[in-house]
Order: sequence, then C-alpha cells, then structure tokens
Amino acid sequence: MSCSSPSGSEEDDEGIDSYRKGGYHAVRVGDQFSGGRYIAQRKLGWGQFSIVWLAYDTRSSKYVALKIQKSAAQFAQAALHEIELLSAVANSDPSNSKCVVQLIDHFKHAGPNGQHQCMVLEFLGDSLLRLIRHNHYKGLQLEKVREICKCILTGLDYLHRELGIIHTDLKPENILLFSTIDPAKDPIRSGIKPILERPEGNLNGGSTMNLIEKKLKRRAKRAVANISGRRDSMGGAMQKSERSLDGVDVRCKVVDFGNACWAVKQFAKEIQTRQYRAPEVILQSGYSFSVDMWSFACTAFELATGDMLFAPKDGQGYSEDEDHLALMMELLGKMPRKIAIGGALSKDYFDRHGDLKRIRRLKFWPLDRLLVEKYKFPETDAQEIAEFLCPLLDFTPENRPTAQQCLQHPWFNIKSCSQNEMTSESNVEKLGVGVSNLKVGK
Repeated sequence: MSCSSPSGSEEDDEGIDSYRKGGYHAVRVGDQFSGGRYIAQRKLGWGQFSIVWLAYDTRSSKYVALKIQKSAAQFAQAALHEIELLSAVANSDPSNSKCVVQLIDHFKHAGPNGQHQCMVLEFLGDSLLRLIRHNHYKGLQLEKVREICKCILTGLDYLHRELGIIHTDLKPENILLFSTIDPAKDPIRSGIKPILERPEGNLNGGSTMNLIEKKLKRRAKRAVANISGRRDSMGGAMQKSERSLDGVDVRCKVVDFGNACWAVKQFAKEIQTRQYRAPEVILQSGYSFSVDMWSFACTAFELATGDMLFAPKDGQGYSEDEDHLALMMELLGKMPRKIAIGGALSKDYFDRHGDLKRIRRLKFWPLDRLLVEKYKFPETDAQEIAEFLCPLLDFTPENRPTAQQCLQHPWFNIKSCSQNEMTSESNVEKLGVGVSNLKVGK
C-alpha cells in the first residue's frame, strides 16, 4: 500500500457495497477537490475508514496523497481526531525532518454519499511490508535494517518526547519509504505527466466498473497461479530469483494516526495490531509510550529476518491471547509475577502464582539462539541484535528504553558481517512463522 494509505492490500479491495450513504466517496480519475486545487490521478489504497488517492496539487505543482474518509458521523469524528494529531505533528516540524508524515491540508467534500472529511498528506512510497515482500521474506541486510530503525526511532522520539503522542499501531504497514521501490510506479521519477481533466468516457459508473474489472482480473490471476503451483509441485519448479535492494532508498516515515492518542488523553483499552501488541495491552494493565517501543522491536526483528516475531493462534483449550503470552515467555523467560497478575484481565490467563492456566509447558528459545539456530545469523550479529532488542521486550514497561535512548545504542555504530551471504534458502520457506512453532505439550 503506497503513500500514506490506510490498511488494505493488493489481494483484496474495499468492495462495491461500501460506496453508499455513510460510506466511501466514489472517485474518478480527473475529479477535482477543494475548488479544483487537487485533481485525482489513481487510487493508492483503502482502509476500513477511508480510501486514498494519488492527487496532483495544482497550486504547488506536486503530487500528494488524498485521504477521503467515509461520511458517517463516527468516521468523520475519527478523521477530526487524526487531523488534530497530524496538525500538531506538522506545526512542530516546519523543516519536515522528524520522519513523521506531514499533513498539508484538510477540507470537507460533499458527494452523493454524504459529506467527507479529507486529508492531504505528502506523497510517500511503499510500506515496509511491501519491502519485506519484495525481498521474498528473506530479511534485509543489517545495514539497511539499521538505517530504517534510525528513521523509525527518530519519528517515535519526536512523537513521544516532543509531542506526547502514542502511535498505538506501529507495524511495517504503517511505515512508508520516501519513494516507491519500483521507479516506474513513482509519478515523479517515471516522468508521467499529471492528468488535469477527466478522461473521456469516464462516466459515473467508472469506480464501480473498475472494482468489477479488478475482481475479474484477480480471479484470472489466481487461476493461473493455481495451475502454475500444481505444475511446480510436480517438479521442475524454478526458484525465485533474488531481488536486489541496491539503489532502493530505505529512508522512511511513520504514518497513519487514525488510532493514535495523546498520552494524557487515551480512548481505547485494546490497541495495536495483534502481532505487535505489548503484554500490558493484552492484560489491560495500562499503557504509555513504551507500547510503541515493544512494537518497534517486533518490527525490527521482522525487517532482519522476514518473519513476524510473534504469530499467535488459538488452539485446543486456549485462546489467541494466552498463546501470545506463552510465545513471549518462551522467548523472554517467565513473566514477573507482579506483571502477570497486575492487569484487569490477568485472571483470564494466569493463576495466583503467575503461571499460565492452560499452557503449562514451555520450550524456551532465547532471541540470540533463535537468530543463530533458525535464521543462521553469525554469532556476533545475533548477540548484538539481541542486546539491542531484548531490553525493548522487557515485560516491565517502564524498564524499556525510550526512543531517544535507543538512538544512542552502540548497535547503530556496528559494521556487521555480510548477512545476505549467510542467509540460507530456508529463510524463504519459513514465511511468517516467527516463534509460533515452539510450544510443546499443550
């Protein structure tokens, strides 16, 4: 998903049914917004609350990301909250150097489905998730991981220390590169001229027809992929060629403040996307800036290995939450009793001794050993990464380093071994298992 877009993916779309009263606004190429200042170019992505289009700003002669919220009252209110946070971000960073997406403008747009809050954001490139996929889930060179982590930490330090904002949903999808991986998809580098008026034949049904056509194309692609997969299983499968990241600008920015909050004015108890959720959120024992640091550590691991650090699943007799807590303890050791029993939901998972109620036997696999034995990292690299990440994964939230402290960590000054040379083919095969296969005896 490119350019300050909400969650969504290439594999699905927002659905025709959502283009109705209270829902999305149907946009056509060449449509004008804000009195003709912004002209729609192509759809970039979508989320549960909004759609995002690439637009051309006729005043600045630059491309921007136009985020158009659904029109129902609850979505409009959410947009106003996001605008408040993004305005604070932009007003305190006039030099645009803090690695957080910039809000350029906001306005209301009236359409057939109601009045929509619109945000104009700077144009950015592909998400870190797309970068991970582009690299076949193999894990990036550690030098690139370091560069990306510096950008994320710069953004978090700014949000936490200077603004008092908790992002609450940090993950690879919500961190965007400065530009696209493929130059041909970048409207500036590709040299494509902006569309300044609506193309002929783009009638009112254009958006609906586009969705139908895309669905049909996707079904055809899936059918071809299934046939190809069956052929591969019979032998003669060609291995995916490695994709070079040479020349890819890995500088990035933190985006998507739809779930963010002021530290002194929190709204939701359940925050963060499942795999990046901190233990105190699962246990409902209160949270602060340190939840973002937990998510950052999970993201950094994913960049280095191509796998999610935690991928919990429910099982026979236990919930996804309890599995998640078990995975954490297998990696980090037993949770301190004070933390384990200190949350509003602790009794759902732990007994009075601080032991899990339904998952009794755990197989411990510390982070440095996991990196060496499963991901084939050199011993030195594994130890250095573990020394950087493990403090961020402390069960006691106040013990986790701040973003400012992390930026001073010696790991950022290390010249590592050539990780790509030692990364084995098995890394391509593991696709997202993280440490979720470690438990025994459930």
